[in-house]
Amino acid sequence: MRRIRKAKIVATLGPSSSDARTIRALVEAGADVFRLNFSHGNHDDHRARLDVIRNLERELEHPIGVLMDLQGPKLRVGELAGGEATLAPGARFRLDLDPAPGGADRAPLPHPEIFEALQTDAEILLDDGKLRLRVAKLGRDFAETEVVTGGILKNHKGVNLPGVVMNISPLTEKDRRDLQFGLDLGVDWVAMSFVQRPEDIAEGRRLIAGRAAIMAKIEKPAALNHLTELVESADGFMVARGDLGVELAPEDVPGRQKEIIRLCRLAGKPVVVATQMLESMISAPAPTRAEASDVATAVYDGADAVMLSAESAAGDYPVEAVQMMDRIIARTENDRHYAPIIQALHPEPEKTAPDAISAAAAQVADTISAAAIVSYTTSGSTALRAARERPVVPILVLTSKLATARQMALLWGAHSVHTADVRDFQEMVGKACRLAAKEKLADSGDRLVITAGVPFGTPGATNVLRIAWVD
Repeated sequence: MRRIRKAKIVATLGPSSSDARTIRALVEAGADVFRLNFSHGNHDDHRARLDVIRNLERELEHPIGVLMDLQGPKLRVGELAGGEATLAPGARFRLDLDPAPGGADRAPLPHPEIFEALQTDAEILLDDGKLRLRVAKLGRDFAETEVVTGGILKNHKGVNLPGVVMNISPLTEKDRRDLQFGLDLGVDWVAMSFVQRPEDIAEGRRLIAGRAAIMAKIEKPAALNHLTELVESADGFMVARGDLGVELAPEDVPGRQKEIIRLCRLAGKPVVVATQMLESMISAPAPTRAEASDVATAVYDGADAVMLSAESAAGDYPVEAVQMMDRIIARTENDRHYAPIIQALHPEPEKTAPDAISAAAAQVADTISAAAIVSYTTSGSTALRAARERPVVPILVLTSKLATARQMALLWGAHSVHTADVRDFQEMVGKACRLAAKEKLADSGDRLVITAGVPFGTPGATNVLRIAWVD
């Protein structure tokens, strides 16, 4: 289970990857974290997949992270007579709360909160932006629009509102049921969709109550207006480029991706880059060169993880997609330009003992050519600080909390081991050396940089740095 690379791989499970044999093959190919997409499948499907993951985890004696991805609010038009209608450019088109089937001049839009948030001249996108409308006139229960970009509109196609902040919770009743189910199953991360502002994260945190870490999906332009506050509020982030790219101009997405990664890196929060990374591998055994470059760019930017969606969930080549992503990451990290790019952004440590120790550990490891940094942690905060430094050596995360070990499976450069707390310095050094050798992070004669907190097992008390030699 020793990964040579530092960036991690998140693989989505689905119809193509639900049996034990395939899930095992995905782990062996390089998957570090599995995503359960609650927009698809039922609870029995997800329970069966998680049971396979946990059985495999016990067999391999290595923590595997599980991310549940909540569906969030889905804004869609209603029924159309005959199932579809053709919207002509320049024509008038009405959206309203009337449930009667629509046609070429109107359609039901059963979301009163949309009409509350809209303003004149606002843009409405239908079917992932294929059709564009501009609001000409508004009422409490309708919007008269002009068709800017026409085409065929079909039943239940999605609605996007660029630049419009809606007074709507990111958690629907379905999400709340799914969330409770996932927490009872024991997922490690909860990805929240439709996040617009810090209050959305606060709502999720109240419901999750510390039972899992929260990942904010940045898929709404409104979230970009509160990015700094969101980075402070959530535990991790996903750059959900699919939905974000519908409401943003395509040329704006790469820059925003870099901005999000940079802010997360400075804050020491894990960040995942997602959507269409190896899209062609849904039906082809190899990606396009542009897709390979896209994955590499996320790695050069310093993302903690890159994610496969339909490629591993519903594609014809799920294992091959993970293998390809694994190879791209490894090759990128071995490129002579990678280290200077990663080290160019060097976060200033906070004026605390844990931050000072973590920054010193990375510098000492580089100076003495250590084989690894060993981070004893309870909550994971010490490992997060260590990864923020982007050290040149791997980070061996030793924790007595299995939940922490699983969550840190997402973290850049981290190799997690679930083990009992140590009681004294001798045991701290001995266990670090023994496990570093067992996990193939160090050989006899190698040096380790060890960080821990005294009293041992106290969350957030990192105040010790030791150098040790592996026997």
